[in-house]
Amino acid sequence: MQVKPVVPAAAPASGARTVAAALIAALAIAALPALIPAPLTAQTAARLEADPPSLVLQRGASATLVVRVLDGEGRLVNEAVRIVGARRALSLEGDATGPRLLGGAGAAAAQAARGAAAAAEPSGRTETTVTALEVGEWQIMVTTVRPGPGGRPLQLTVPVVVEWPPVVRIEVAAAAPVFEGSTVTHRATALHADGTHRPDAEFIWRTSDGARAEVDEFGHVTGRAPGAVRVEATFEGVTGVLDGAVREFTGASLEIVGGADGGSVRTGDMQTFTAVVRDASGGLIADAPVEWSHSYVPAPGVIAPAAPGQMAAGKIVADVPGEFTVVARSGHLRATHGFEAVPREVVRSVEIMGRGHLQRVYSTDFWVFEGVDGRDYALVGSKQSDGHGFVFDVTDPDNVVKTDSVQVDARSVNDIKVSPDGRYASLTREGASNRRNGVVILDLADPAHPVIAAEYTEGLTGGVHNAFPTNDHLFALANGDKYVILDVSDIYNPQYVSEYDHPDSRVHDVWVHDGIAYSAEWGTGLVAVDVGNGRWGGTIENPVFISSYSVPTGATHAAFPYYSESAGKFYVFIGDEILTRRGMAWEGIGPDYRQKYDPETGRGGYPRASWGYIQVIDFDDPANPRMVARYEVSEFGTHNIWVEDDILFQAYYEGGMRLVDVSGELMGNLYTQGREISVYKAFDPVGFVPNSPGAWSVMPHKGLVWFADINSGLWAMRFAGES
Repeated sequence: MQVKPVVPAAAPASGARTVAAALIAALAIAALPALIPAPLTAQTAARLEADPPSLVLQRGASATLVVRVLDGEGRLVNEAVRIVGARRALSLEGDATGPRLLGGAGAAAAQAARGAAAAAEPSGRTETTVTALEVGEWQIMVTTVRPGPGGRPLQLTVPVVVEWPPVVRIEVAAAAPVFEGSTVTHRATALHADGTHRPDAEFIWRTSDGARAEVDEFGHVTGRAPGAVRVEATFEGVTGVLDGAVREFTGASLEIVGGADGGSVRTGDMQTFTAVVRDASGGLIADAPVEWSHSYVPAPGVIAPAAPGQMAAGKIVADVPGEFTVVARSGHLRATHGFEAVPREVVRSVEIMGRGHLQRVYSTDFWVFEGVDGRDYALVGSKQSDGHGFVFDVTDPDNVVKTDSVQVDARSVNDIKVSPDGRYASLTREGASNRRNGVVILDLADPAHPVIAAEYTEGLTGGVHNAFPTNDHLFALANGDKYVILDVSDIYNPQYVSEYDHPDSRVHDVWVHDGIAYSAEWGTGLVAVDVGNGRWGGTIENPVFISSYSVPTGATHAAFPYYSESAGKFYVFIGDEILTRRGMAWEGIGPDYRQKYDPETGRGGYPRASWGYIQVIDFDDPANPRMVARYEVSEFGTHNIWVEDDILFQAYYEGGMRLVDVSGELMGNLYTQGREISVYKAFDPVGFVPNSPGAWSVMPHKGLVWFADINSGLWAMRFAGES
């Protein structure tokens, strides 16, 4: 983007200039005493001071933090500072990523953004608005940009404690009516004044009449005798109530219907059962509560785990082979249904076809595609490569050829994607020397030798980690805060269209399907936005929020929408990125043993230690998404996702490239159900870090499986025996 120069107004005559300057100075001096506790000096910075020295905030609340750079006598020093808040937990002036350059020489841009009133602030004094986003104990780190005494930057830690706001009301709900002899689960929700709920609240439960209904510590209410009864839940001195009654149970028969045809199913195949309750005259009691459970006898040679399968609301999935008995209870009635689970047997061997070797850089994201010339290509990004992206001709996967490279001003080329029509590619970058990172658009008219068509930086200067191209529009992430939508019908002249910024949220990735943008937003989880689907009134010019879904791990990194024809359901696969195993039995190599790899000597380097998993969200009803399954390999952590033809193509960092059968309706942990098809770990003795697998992305293309490994570049695989 071109930056238009600012043309100054004509200068006044000498005398007028002197009078004007004096008047401005007088006004400025009159405004400054309240802002400057001590006169500015040219002395050396000796210490940092925060006011207040620590913060205690309720979640959602804000406070002002003042940072001063002082010399040895307590006078303000003209020095710039960087202020960094705990990621996803604290927002600093609406921007929680940091570092931010404030004060001193870096103050001008920040002051211009904050307006004329803030421009009166002297250098050496910085005000930051801190907004609490996540409960816990956190830190704000303040450092000077230039070295202080001893040759090191001055550093100050500001502790921040974020507490929950008070609970103002409790809502109690029941899953079904309570009948005598049946147990019904009640749930309570503790709500704050802003409508948010308190997670993990532990309630004290009671009923108004123990002779009619009893309740345990988990809210399970058992009917004893017909009649009116009140159920109460109390937390932090606030009580919620549900008035109801125990109904007489008139059921005379109970039957289980449904399930798979025949007497056996594969592990991982979900079955759905329904319990039919009738009275003595054969009439259906539609709202009779039903309790479901199951028992299990292992298959010969199988040592059964504690939970050989999972069951909920009449749905059951077997994790291991054996004989299962489904049990339904309603009042005094009981019914059973048996079936056998057999091994799924989907494992297939894979073999290496070809390699796109990249051993002197860290490989990042890639995209394999058919070019407009009919040949197949792969674009691969990289870190620690002076901003290079690499081009490979992969038409012959047995003979992968590097045809070119593209260099941009960046530290990292983190993400590369190609438009569906193969017309252009988006290349995202971070660490540009001029701090104007933005997104780079490549013209793929000659896919073997792409050329830069345009760079777009407006509003994207904080770093673009990911982007998503459609044929006519490009969704580019801006500094992890929002995504900006560009019109790229003319790739040489991209134009701003609109943007979406979810409140108090950090975004890492976005994927667009059928006019809906599914973004992965760390602690917020999955966010769905209408960007042209129209069902919720959204257009590309006016995105409209649909719904969001938070997940237990709070580290939502990637999202992939997928319609499963075999299940007749729309799923969104969302993945974590947790680059630590703190608190686990295997935490990885400690800091005392970590050495950066030296490619000249071949020494140093260490494998990653990550954690996290894939959550499968049933998104059939976007207003009511539900997590139904997961893929969790507990020793490793996930990265990028692709799903096609009922196969999950999963990059699992040091866990390698993993292919998983996701056919049919999904439930439980796919890893324990025998659904894994293939696993390959890229041990390369001459990799950037030798023999250290780190799968970044996986995707299929024309019957082959391609993946990028952090330490060894591009790999092409096929199932053994296929040509």
